Amino acid sequence: MNAIAKVGAFAGAVVALGGLGSAVGASVGPLGEPEGHPEHAAENSSHGGHAGHGTKSAPAATGLNVSEAGYTLDLIEDRYQRTTDATLRFRILGAGDEPVTRFETAHGKKLHLIVVRRDLATFQHVHPVMAADGTWSVDADLAEAGTYRVFADFRPAEGEGLTLGQDLFVGGPYEPQPLPAAATTSAISSYQVDLDGHLVAGKTSRLTLTVTRDGEPVTDLEPYLEAYGHLVALRDGDLAYLHVHPEGAPGDGRTEPGPEITFSAEVPSAGTYRLFLDFQHAGEVRTAAFTAVASAHGTAH
Repeated sequence: MNAIAKVGAFAGAVVALGGLGSAVGASVGPLGEPEGHPEHAAENSSHGGHAGHGTKSAPAATGLNVSEAGYTLDLIEDRYQRTTDATLRFRILGAGDEPVTRFETAHGKKLHLIVVRRDLATFQHVHPVMAADGTWSVDADLAEAGTYRVFADFRPAEGEGLTLGQDLFVGGPYEPQPLPAAATTSAISSYQVDLDGHLVAGKTSRLTLTVTRDGEPVTDLEPYLEAYGHLVALRDGDLAYLHVHPEGAPGDGRTEPGPEITFSAEVPSAGTYRLFLDFQHAGEVRTAAFTAVASAHGTAH
């Protein structure tokens, strides 16, 4: 199985603030851009499901449709038996139901695939490889039974960025897990990630995540997909998705490699979200998970 960021059934220690995921995901909609960084807005506007369109209007939920804007996510197989090394195969269909083979690169990849169980107890952010005929394939961990949501986050060469979603089913005994209570600390082995900030519906919210290891600040985070962190947020209930990228970038002369990673996120509605943060340190990608409650705009918190 290729190296992927994944979260198995979360232990009680992995608690929450959620998109990019640990996340505000693209299905939650485009993000407002932090003031003072117009160049970051321009960069992020180059791909659709990913954050950053510089808009102040309320974001629309994304990732809820299997087809949109003339494109369809086509899972070649949507039923599996439990296994730790399932091979997912799919296509992005365009005009005439023909497979699309030309995509723009966004954050080092032509397509980002998010696989999450519908109770939000598991999360994987993987990167498929496309064959010449437009068929994508990637290994994924489907060891737990249940219904999963698969999100394809991409931008076709001729079109706007999109996030399409489709369900797949894993057979076997299934016990849905309750969503962890909202919290601002997530523990992953010897690492701890602390969240500072609060989500407000329809408003740009500044979220700062601080990474420590054995109680010491981590100041040598490694670039992962051209950033020091990726955040995916998923809205509890319908799994609306938002993929958020942090302010700044490695090598820009102003962004430090930790311990803080700052995001500007905008969610479309009040309610509960699950966040998933991917970060890389000591050669390994880790995922911190949070539950976060977004308040209505203008509501005190």
